[in-house]
Amino acid sequence: MRRSIVKKIKKTLNWESFTKNYQAKDGVNCRWRIAQRPVGNVQPEDFAWTEEPIPTPKDGEVLLETMYLGLAPVMRMYMMGTDRTGDKHQQIGDVIRGRGVAKIIESKHPDWKVGDIVQGSIGWQTYCVSSMTSQEKFFKVTTHDLPYSLASGVLGMNGLSAYAGFFICGEPRKDDVTVISGAAGGVGSLIVQMARITESKRVIGIAGGAEKCEFLKVLGCDETIDYKSESVPERLKELCPNGIDFYFDNVGGEILTACLENLAMNARIVLCGSISEYTRETPFGLTNYTRLRAVEGKMGGFFVYNHVHRWEEFTNKMADWIRAGKITPVQDIVQGFESMPAALSRLFEGKNVGVQCCQVRPEPVR
Repeated sequence: MRRSIVKKIKKTLNWESFTKNYQAKDGVNCRWRIAQRPVGNVQPEDFAWTEEPIPTPKDGEVLLETMYLGLAPVMRMYMMGTDRTGDKHQQIGDVIRGRGVAKIIESKHPDWKVGDIVQGSIGWQTYCVSSMTSQEKFFKVTTHDLPYSLASGVLGMNGLSAYAGFFICGEPRKDDVTVISGAAGGVGSLIVQMARITESKRVIGIAGGAEKCEFLKVLGCDETIDYKSESVPERLKELCPNGIDFYFDNVGGEILTACLENLAMNARIVLCGSISEYTRETPFGLTNYTRLRAVEGKMGGFFVYNHVHRWEEFTNKMADWIRAGKITPVQDIVQGFESMPAALSRLFEGKNVGVQCCQVRPEPVR
C-alpha cells in the first residue's frame, strides 16, 4: 500500500505564514489535494499537502517532472465540484486538476521520448505519470527559443482562449471601439494587444487600481477605467459616446450589465469569463440582455477546449507575434510549488498582472 505523508492544515492568519509550513523537495512527489469545498475565496484550510513516492510508469506511460503550473479561476470550481468542463467532478481528497509544463524523464510510450518538453494536464504535483491520452490534451513544446514558462500561459490555454475568443468568436473589425474587462489579467492583457494588431480605433481597458490602469496604457490601451475608484457606467458613456462595437468580457456581473447599456449598432460581445460571480452566494442574474435587440447585437460564449484543433495555428501565430514584438507576454510568476494555494487566492483578490503561474523547477539548460 502506498504511503503518504499528509500535513493537516489549521486555520492560518495569512498566506505567508501558511506557505512557510511547506517545502517541495526532490525524491518525493509533493501534491496539493482538496481538503474541503471553498466558501468564498480559497483559504489555507481548503488545501491538504501530501508527500508520496515518485510513481513508476508502466508500458504506454511516461514520467513527467513538473517545471511550471498555470493557475486559473476554474481551479476553484474544480475544488467546488461545480465546473462544466465535461470532466468528472473532483472529490474531497483528489489532487487538484490543472495544466502545466513538464519534462519527460522516463518513457515507456512509443510516441514520447525522454527529454521532450510537454504541456498538458499534470495536476498540482511535482511528478506525474501519464498515458498521454487525448483527454489529457498534451502537446509537445516546440518553441525552444522562447521561455518554457510561456507554455503555461501565453502559449498555453490562456493564449488559446484569447486567440479563439478574439479572432474566431469576436470577428474583430478595423476601427472597432473595443472594450476589455479584466484587461490586466492573463487573457485580457493579450486581448488588448490583439486589438492593436487588428487596428481597433480605440482600445479601452477596465481593471482594478491605478497601477494596473497605468500598465494597460503602456500595453496599448487608449483609455482605462479603474472600477475600484470610478463609475464604470459613467466612464463608458464618456469614453464611448457612439457606443461599444466589441466588448470582450472576462468578469461578468455589473460590468457586463454596464457594457450592455452602451452598445453601438451591430455590436458583438464575447463571454470568456465571469470571475466577479464565482464566489457569490447568490448567482448573478443579468437583467438587461434585451438591449441586444435594439442594436441588433450578438452575445456569445465559447469553451476553449472546443478550439484545441487550432493548436498548431494558434501557437505558430502567437510565437511569431512574440518574436516580432507585436505581443509582449505578461506572466505573473510565483516561485515554489508550495506557493500554489496562495497564488490561486491572488486571482480572486485581483493581485495578479497577466497570466498567473508557478515555477516549480528551473528550466533545463538548452
